[in-house]
Amino acid sequence: MAKDRNNVVEAVRQSPPLDMGPYDPAGVSGKTIIITGGASGFGEGFARNWAAHGANVIIADISNGQPLAEEIRKAGGTAHYVRCDVTNWQSQVDMFREAVKLSPRGTIDAVVCNAGITDSGNSFTDPVGMDKEEPPKPVFKTIDVNLIGVMYSTHLAMHWLPLNEKPKNNPGGYSPDRHILLIGSVASLVPIPLLVQYGASKHAVLGLFRSLRATSFVKGIRINLLCPYFIDTPLIPPAGRSLLLGGAMGKPNDVVDAGTRLMADSTIHGRALVIGPSVKIDDEWKLLPEDTPDIDNVAVWEVLGSDFIEVDAFTRRFVSMLNAVERVRGWYGWGYDLVRMLAYPVTSRLRR
Repeated sequence: MAKDRNNVVEAVRQSPPLDMGPYDPAGVSGKTIIITGGASGFGEGFARNWAAHGANVIIADISNGQPLAEEIRKAGGTAHYVRCDVTNWQSQVDMFREAVKLSPRGTIDAVVCNAGITDSGNSFTDPVGMDKEEPPKPVFKTIDVNLIGVMYSTHLAMHWLPLNEKPKNNPGGYSPDRHILLIGSVASLVPIPLLVQYGASKHAVLGLFRSLRATSFVKGIRINLLCPYFIDTPLIPPAGRSLLLGGAMGKPNDVVDAGTRLMADSTIHGRALVIGPSVKIDDEWKLLPEDTPDIDNVAVWEVLGSDFIEVDAFTRRFVSMLNAVERVRGWYGWGYDLVRMLAYPVTSRLRR
């Protein structure tokens, strides 16, 4: 069979589709893992679970995570709290440096970009003060936390993770990792009415994931994504809960389990999981009664698994057209463009 040149799965080192059967959570043992927003919600669940399985957890949060860290230590785990404002660059830099000091090996294995909030600050659809000569600058706090904070964390991970080399003397069987786990949302995939900032920020996290998973392997870094549906955590305000009346929310434990699956297996790269309410469905995604025999409940599904296998018709045709233009122009076109590039500073001034 001829190889499809548009299939670049091997080129980007994307791992095979996930086997959603049993897995070994002990794969997190010995790893030093930074969790932003680790003092509550998913972050707290990750911290408790991974520390219980032998990880060294760094709880990075603007809220006080010291009581959680102490609880984990009393239970026999290893956890440290480092105060961090993810929207502040220097605060994140200091947190990463402190995490390295707190790591038994002086390295970092994984960074979980978990800190996030729902829409906060000015309403996007209702600008204020427009009757003034100089309207006040809008406060887009959700963008600052959910996007800028994630970009800071991921950018710093690009420096610290490649420094995690395999130790020469390794009697405990520790296997170093270089893992970035992004926390998106179902809002990364579909619009959520009225939550403009939240939806935009989570779409951006998806874009970050799709961009990095095609290139991060060059630095030996693997990247994965979780996209939870509405999960029963403090992040959902009363107004949001009222909109979900009569529907179903997912469970935090299912999110923690999905994250643990990705964290424990260092061979998984470029994969994304959606977590929703636990349901029984058939092969055509039709909902089945809860008492249907011989059908297991499902709460986790893989998504965006075929991005590198096939793309939509327009994208494929557009890229093919651009490649054809490049082939037709050949070396002459390359040389012509090079001359234009070198001459641009001069020609642009002459046009003024």
